[in-house]
Amino acid sequence: MPAHPAPSGPGWANLGMDIVSVKRVRRLLDDYGEGFFERMLTPGEIADCRTSTGLDVLSLCGRIAAKEAAFKTLRVRDRFLPWLDIVVRRSDGGWPLVHLRGGARHMAAASGITEITVSISHDVDYAVAVAAPIITESKGETP
Repeated sequence: MPAHPAPSGPGWANLGMDIVSVKRVRRLLDDYGEGFFERMLTPGEIADCRTSTGLDVLSLCGRIAAKEAAFKTLRVRDRFLPWLDIVVRRSDGGWPLVHLRGGARHMAAASGITEITVSISHDVDYAVAVAAPIITESKGETP
């Protein structure tokens, strides 16, 4: 079957989804400590994952999955995930908010994306996230 280019334009959004194993992240945390995650998460994100008893692994997994899912909405080739440029923080209401900065913001702008919204869910063994971009309407086009 021939490959077709991905649809684009007003009304079209590339969803992103990711799943993260709690077992794998717990092993990384045990082997390398919290410092390992400082290359993936900002200090604020790590603080959002902290409880009175230490780092909450499920929250950590959720943040990682959310960043991966958000990156997948950008549909860029030959680029690595700019971990620290996609920031997932907890809102006052408790839901996750995505803030794009630096390279991620530029990649999003090039794709006509102004924001990315994300939903995170986790259970005992896995965390999952689904992200959807908010697309800028092109000038001169009507909905």
